[in-house]
Amino acid sequence: MNVILFDYQREAFLPLTFTRPISDLRIGIVTIKEKWEYYYNNVSVKTEDYLQEKFLLHLSEENLWINAQALPNQDLVDEINNLNEGELLATKETPIAFKAGQFEFEKHIRKEINADCQLLENNFDIFTLNGEEIKNDFERITKGRISQKLDESSIKVGDYPLFIEEGAKIECAYINCNEGPIYIGRNAEMMECCIVRGPFAMGEGAVLNIGAKIYSNTTIGPFSKVGGEVNNVVFMGYSNKGHDGFLGNAVIGEWCNFGAGSNNSNLKNNYAEVKLWDYGTERFQNTGLQFCGLIMGDHSKCSINSMFNTGTVVGVSANIFGSGFPRNFVPSFSWGGASGFCTFKTEKAFEVANKVMQRRNQSFNEVEKKILSHVFGLTKSYRNEK
Repeated sequence: MNVILFDYQREAFLPLTFTRPISDLRIGIVTIKEKWEYYYNNVSVKTEDYLQEKFLLHLSEENLWINAQALPNQDLVDEINNLNEGELLATKETPIAFKAGQFEFEKHIRKEINADCQLLENNFDIFTLNGEEIKNDFERITKGRISQKLDESSIKVGDYPLFIEEGAKIECAYINCNEGPIYIGRNAEMMECCIVRGPFAMGEGAVLNIGAKIYSNTTIGPFSKVGGEVNNVVFMGYSNKGHDGFLGNAVIGEWCNFGAGSNNSNLKNNYAEVKLWDYGTERFQNTGLQFCGLIMGDHSKCSINSMFNTGTVVGVSANIFGSGFPRNFVPSFSWGGASGFCTFKTEKAFEVANKVMQRRNQSFNEVEKKILSHVFGLTKSYRNEK
């Protein structure tokens, strides 16, 4: 079966989807695409043209098209597999899956879905649903496998399982599995005196620095380095928050960096519902959440002692510094802080990206440049160009 995950409501996940398709978003332990690869061998992606060179599309005469917002489970997969050509599996107004040679479903016969289907609808769903997805991924990834043993210098409490992949290193840590499982990826490191509460996941090569305090429903993506106090945060990967400071109810893209002592608020002083910048309506919209912190796009950075107010959205390749709270919406390629912003020129942004990616043995190649250049153009209207 040739499976293609398609973007449907991509604007709801900006700024994270400026630089990736929905299927490349990480929630739980792995990305959405990796979840579907557990059930199907051949999985590719249909996304925006400017992203397609990096995230490849493989077409055949017969294709199974699946909405990338859908998080898979066996019942959903079984129902999808029973689809006939010309049928559209849907829930309410949202298409879920159909079989066709081309991406066309408007004339298909609609079938209302029967299986439980968890759909991502907004960028903040990534942290609100993360704990449950850690549990789902944990079961799939570890089924029938044997974990490495926990070093005797560390303490595990609770009945949920702990799984440690080959090469991972944990020393003198307190691991609480009372509320959910904990997954430690290949060659990850948990330094001494870390306190971790499940559900929690660390990707390959990720590092928790000395004395980190990690609350439930947090994912540290591959090759990220994290320290301080973190609560219900998803790091996509390759990002750093290595020092003390609080980060809560947040989603952080790739290649981001937080200076020492940086903090975000995740609760308003009046306990009111949090509003968040919405790229679709180009205004702040109610989230229905009391706890909502920070959404940060790829390649953005902040200096030491940076402060982010409740419900802040930071775009791609922003560079934030100085005292005080920057505004709750920081456009992509912005340079500045609470006193105001100017444009972070692409040549300077590319120079930083190249240095940062080289430190992780990754290449800032022409494909990456094209993507960021396109994002710069897409987001021009949000900036005061100077």
